[in-house]
Amino acid sequence: MQIFSLIWGILALIGFFIGLIPCLGSLNWLNIPFAAVGLIISIVAYTSDSENKSPAAIAIAFNSIAIAFGIIRLIIGFGIF
Repeated sequence: MQIFSLIWGILALIGFFIGLIPCLGSLNWLNIPFAAVGLIISIVAYTSDSENKSPAAIAIAFNSIAIAFGIIRLIIGFGIF
């Protein structure tokens, strides 16, 4: 589950970077909920009984970055008032 959450976080981060391209900023409207679901999955994977929690911790960071900067990108592009 940790590897799955890490892959989800990487995809969310790629979606965020694609949303940085001019005229594709509205992609963040889809990417932010995608990253939020990934964040929930990552937190569940992190709290599971496992010795190596680093993939889930990295996934939490990736999904959080995608959410935070995606919202900032929408605010800058007047997608959220």
